[in-house]
Amino acid sequence: MEVDIGIDAKAREAISKELSRLLADSYTLYLKTQNYHWNVTGPMFRSLHLMFEEQYMELRDAVDAIAERIRALGYPAPGSFAEYSKLGSMAEEEGIPEAMEMVRRLATGHEATARTARDVVKIAEPAGDVATVDLATVRIETHEKTAWMLRATAE
Repeated sequence: MEVDIGIDAKAREAISKELSRLLADSYTLYLKTQNYHWNVTGPMFRSLHLMFEEQYMELRDAVDAIAERIRALGYPAPGSFAEYSKLGSMAEEEGIPEAMEMVRRLATGHEATARTARDVVKIAEPAGDVATVDLATVRIETHEKTAWMLRATAE
């Protein structure tokens, strides 16, 4: 069935591609955060374990909202690690870093995801896609605040 939501097909396709990049970065960051939650050790174990859990739960909800927005625009949402590695700006990691390195890497990941969300706004805003702009703006605010808190923790 044809999608007729007031955004032309070419714009919906471009927006969906940018949202797919945001989904890839968000899911990669989600996986990294959950991994760190499971594997953090050291004197700050409890506080970092709980902070990482809070962050990965927020990301869990975010990836669902991003994927559903892609679907609402009429396109399939990517859903495999292979697709995410092609679309995303963050590489998967191997090994378990020490606790403060985890914090620094997560701060960098949140900053990268905020930049990707800004790219979504640049495509969606001229097309009049206020729903996508709203979603991306919330993601930017969340990632910037989380990165700030992680940077403050790492200092």
